[in-house]
Amino acid sequence: MPIIESAKKRMRQDQRRRTRNRAMQRRIETASRKLWQLIYQKKTEEAKKKLPEVINLMDRAASKGIWHKNKVARQKSRLMKRLIE
Repeated sequence: MPIIESAKKRMRQDQRRRTRNRAMQRRIETASRKLWQLIYQKKTEEAKKKLPEVINLMDRAASKGIWHKNKVARQKSRLMKRLIE
Protein backbone atom coordinates (compact mmCIF):
# COMPACT_ATOMS: atom_id res chain seq x y z
CA MET A 1 0.00 0.00 0.00
CA PRO A 2 1.25 3.48 -0.80
CA ILE A 3 2.37 5.73 1.99
CA ILE A 4 2.59 9.05 0.15
CA GLU A 5 -0.70 10.92 -0.23
CA SER A 6 -0.28 11.53 -3.97
CA ALA A 7 0.31 7.80 -4.51
CA LYS A 8 -2.88 7.03 -2.58
CA LYS A 9 -4.81 9.46 -4.75
CA ARG A 10 -3.29 7.97 -7.91
CA MET A 11 -4.40 4.52 -6.72
CA ARG A 12 -7.97 5.73 -6.21
CA GLN A 13 -7.98 7.34 -9.66
CA ASP A 14 -6.60 4.19 -11.28
CA GLN A 15 -9.29 2.08 -9.66
CA ARG A 16 -12.06 4.39 -10.89
CA ARG A 17 -10.62 4.46 -14.41
CA ARG A 18 -10.12 0.70 -14.50
CA THR A 19 -13.75 0.14 -13.50
CA ARG A 20 -15.00 2.61 -16.12
CA ASN A 21 -12.76 1.21 -18.86
CA ARG A 22 -13.73 -2.39 -18.15
CA ALA A 23 -17.42 -1.51 -18.27
CA MET A 24 -16.95 0.18 -21.64
CA GLN A 25 -14.95 -2.77 -22.96
CA ARG A 26 -17.67 -5.19 -21.85
CA ARG A 27 -20.33 -3.14 -23.66
CA ILE A 28 -18.29 -3.17 -26.86
CA GLU A 29 -17.50 -6.87 -26.68
CA THR A 30 -21.12 -7.82 -26.00
CA ALA A 31 -22.49 -5.66 -28.82
CA SER A 32 -19.78 -6.88 -31.17
CA ARG A 33 -20.46 -10.52 -30.30
CA LYS A 34 -24.18 -10.07 -30.99
CA LEU A 35 -23.38 -8.43 -34.33
CA TRP A 36 -21.05 -11.28 -35.32
CA GLN A 37 -23.80 -13.78 -34.46
CA LEU A 38 -26.20 -11.94 -36.75
CA ILE A 39 -23.61 -11.94 -39.53
CA TYR A 40 -22.96 -15.67 -39.19
CA GLN A 41 -26.71 -16.38 -39.15
CA LYS A 42 -27.01 -14.46 -42.46
CA LYS A 43 -29.37 -11.90 -40.92
CA THR A 44 -27.86 -9.02 -42.86
CA GLU A 45 -30.74 -6.57 -42.43
CA GLU A 46 -30.64 -6.86 -38.63
CA ALA A 47 -26.85 -6.70 -38.70
CA LYS A 48 -26.89 -3.50 -40.77
CA LYS A 49 -29.20 -1.90 -38.19
CA LYS A 50 -26.92 -2.96 -35.33
CA LEU A 51 -23.67 -1.92 -37.06
CA PRO A 52 -23.84 1.87 -36.35
CA GLU A 53 -24.32 1.19 -32.64
CA VAL A 54 -21.23 -1.03 -32.49
CA ILE A 55 -19.14 1.40 -34.54
CA ASN A 56 -20.21 4.27 -32.29
CA LEU A 57 -19.11 2.34 -29.18
CA MET A 58 -15.77 1.46 -30.77
CA ASP A 59 -15.11 5.05 -31.87
CA ARG A 60 -15.91 6.31 -28.39
CA ALA A 61 -13.48 3.80 -26.89
CA ALA A 62 -10.77 4.97 -29.30
CA SER A 63 -11.36 8.63 -28.51
CA LYS A 64 -11.15 7.96 -24.76
CA GLY A 65 -8.02 5.84 -25.10
CA ILE A 66 -9.65 2.61 -23.95
CA TRP A 67 -8.86 0.91 -27.27
CA HIS A 68 -6.08 1.91 -29.64
CA LYS A 69 -7.31 3.64 -32.79
CA ASN A 70 -5.64 1.00 -34.99
CA LYS A 71 -7.44 -1.79 -33.14
CA VAL A 72 -10.74 -0.02 -33.70
CA ALA A 73 -9.97 0.46 -37.39
CA ARG A 74 -9.07 -3.22 -37.75
CA GLN A 75 -12.23 -4.39 -35.95
CA LYS A 76 -14.47 -2.11 -38.02
CA SER A 77 -12.79 -3.22 -41.22
CA ARG A 78 -13.37 -6.89 -40.42
CA LEU A 79 -17.02 -6.27 -39.57
CA MET A 80 -17.66 -4.34 -42.77
CA LYS A 81 -15.85 -6.92 -44.87
CA ARG A 82 -17.99 -9.75 -43.47
CA LEU A 83 -21.18 -7.75 -43.77
CA ILE A 84 -20.58 -7.02 -47.46
CA GLU A 85 -19.87 -10.68 -48.32
